[in-house]
Amino acid sequence: MKSITRPAILAAMLLGGPVLAADEPPLSPALQKLDVSVGQWVFHGETLDTPFGKAGTWTWTEACQWSENGAFLVCSFTNDWAGKLVKSLVVDTYNEQDKSFWHYEMFTGGGTGARPFISRMTIAGHTRTEYGQGVDHGKKILERITYEFDSSTHVKVKIEISRHAAQWVTVDTGEGFKKP
Repeated sequence: MKSITRPAILAAMLLGGPVLAADEPPLSPALQKLDVSVGQWVFHGETLDTPFGKAGTWTWTEACQWSENGAFLVCSFTNDWAGKLVKSLVVDTYNEQDKSFWHYEMFTGGGTGARPFISRMTIAGHTRTEYGQGVDHGKKILERITYEFDSSTHVKVKIEISRHAAQWVTVDTGEGFKKP
């Protein structure tokens, strides 16, 4: 009896794996546009000397994966902004009701925590752009973050700020590489 039970259990375990994996819902066509970010990334760049900040260098590490239900891309960031460490959690998704992409980012420091960074995203081809709002010296500013994926393992990033959306000032530029 033992010789039949062990192979039966092993067979059930081996056959159960693919059956469970097949039950996972496939990504919608909209969410497939976010899939390029899945994995481990390292970004390097520079902050430019502008009225919005001083020149410096920065490094980000990013780890992204899909939520269990396949509806949210969840990314953990550790950013070193010229010696200032900032950690955040990002959730990107597509909203079927308003037919748009959304980016939500919560930080461990650098603000009160009551106002996460929320931005609508556009995706056109290999370019992803986030549009948000912030505050600089007590005044409202508009933020635009653009990611240009030139391959599945390399992306260029640019952060711009504007007071009135008429003229944008580039404040950060850099690039990211996906780890193998």
